[in-house]
Amino acid sequence: MIASLLGFTTVAALLTISPGPDFAVVLRTALGSGRRAALCSALGISTGCFVWGLAGAIGLTAMLSASETAYRVLGLAGALYLMWLGVQALRSARRGRTAGRTETTGPGQGTGRETAAGGGQAQAAGATKDALATPLGAFRTGLLTNVLNPKVGVVYMSLLPQFIPHGAPVVATTLLLVTVHAALGVLWLGGVALAVHRARAVFQRPRVRRRLDQATGGMLLALGAAVGFETAR
Repeated sequence: MIASLLGFTTVAALLTISPGPDFAVVLRTALGSGRRAALCSALGISTGCFVWGLAGAIGLTAMLSASETAYRVLGLAGALYLMWLGVQALRSARRGRTAGRTETTGPGQGTGRETAAGGGQAQAAGATKDALATPLGAFRTGLLTNVLNPKVGVVYMSLLPQFIPHGAPVVATTLLLVTVHAALGVLWLGGVALAVHRARAVFQRPRVRRRLDQATGGMLLALGAAVGFETAR
């Protein structure tokens, strides 16, 4: 069992740090809603691991893999969800750009101070709208990001049995391995959230924030498109 745990921990660590939807979602949440919401998003993603782990242990993942229609429906739902998150990030970047233009140009009859105040209010409104993402909402976003990704279930179905010793209880051992993976995910994604929070003075600069929103939005759109294409292929 110890050898199985060590081997699985190594593989799970490599899977955890690989860039993917989870990383993009936590980064986006940390930028838009702060450290607490980003940590809740990471917890939601880890909870999704337990959902897939239990599903795999009782055979639902195998059934999903065997049913091409069910796999495609879930995969397309996940792709659309990722693309929707990407669109939200790009809309946030566009709001920031509009606020910046208002601040620099403004109405012709207003004073520079009034114009800056108006632009600042518009930017604050956009930031406030992002900040309305509650910890529960962030948790739900992370959970859905993982649960709507059938590749997680397929990976669990193909990977976990290799690390379950002969004669060991399947459900209990599966949950133990999933706990290791979930803990690694919380540590890695939580570290990302804390790093973004520590550098918030830089990330909250309007131009930097817009670029990051554009980057994460484009990443989520690309990931969603890739998942959709692979699912429909």
